[in-house]
Amino acid sequence: MLAPTRRAFLPWDCFGRIRPQSSCIPDPRSRKPAMSERFFIEHPPTAAEVTFDEAESQHLAKVMRANAGDIVIGFDGRGIEYQIELTTVGKKKVVGTVRNQAEVSREAARHLTLAVALPKGDRQRWLVEKCVELGVARLIPLLTKRGVAQPVEKAIERLRRAVIEASKQCERNHLMVVEEGQSLAELLVSRPAASFLLHPSGETIHHDAILPASEVLAIIGPEGGFTDEEVAAAAEHGCQVVSLGPRILRVETAALAMATLVTALPRP
Repeated sequence: MLAPTRRAFLPWDCFGRIRPQSSCIPDPRSRKPAMSERFFIEHPPTAAEVTFDEAESQHLAKVMRANAGDIVIGFDGRGIEYQIELTTVGKKKVVGTVRNQAEVSREAARHLTLAVALPKGDRQRWLVEKCVELGVARLIPLLTKRGVAQPVEKAIERLRRAVIEASKQCERNHLMVVEEGQSLAELLVSRPAASFLLHPSGETIHHDAILPASEVLAIIGPEGGFTDEEVAAAAEHGCQVVSLGPRILRVETAALAMATLVTALPRP
């Protein structure tokens, strides 16, 4: 009769995260599972105890099939990462104890705010996911005269949930902020010195305009473009009207190109 096969466990680093390896040696003494997914902690731990919300609890219990004694990595969206040992696993409520914690920042060198006239449908979620991965700090749905999508409350909540899911995947510990919708006039009331409105009529942007800044605002219009009045208003408020080249870009393409340009630069 064959001996029962033990479940293979991956080696962990000093913080409890799995080291990527092509093979590993099972450790019969360990109860730590090969669980590389991260989980969001909506409320800070109380007396070292963590209670996951219903969505995360269901994912742990039903999808990951977690058990008491398993070790998972959690993050609170404010920069803290936790190693958590699960103590109670229910279908709608999972509780654990914090075994270790550390402040781990994976933020970009500059605080980038993207004000974007959102595209329609699934392109919104895709845009949000990529902004999170690139390190955008804040996303403001922009209300413009030619906008095609209205940032209603229900849509904003969906995008905020998408931020959490993307942060889990890309190992970002600070959640990108998704603001309520703002008009261009509201946006221009208080803006950083390094503010750029993207428009085909502008000069091609150069990284020299961004390098000295620690905070950057990039304003991206709808598929139909900004009106002449909107471009003039931004220029009157001190925004630099710039272009990303001679081609007409989709909203999400322009947003991600600008995000890549800003977040890839070294610290000022």
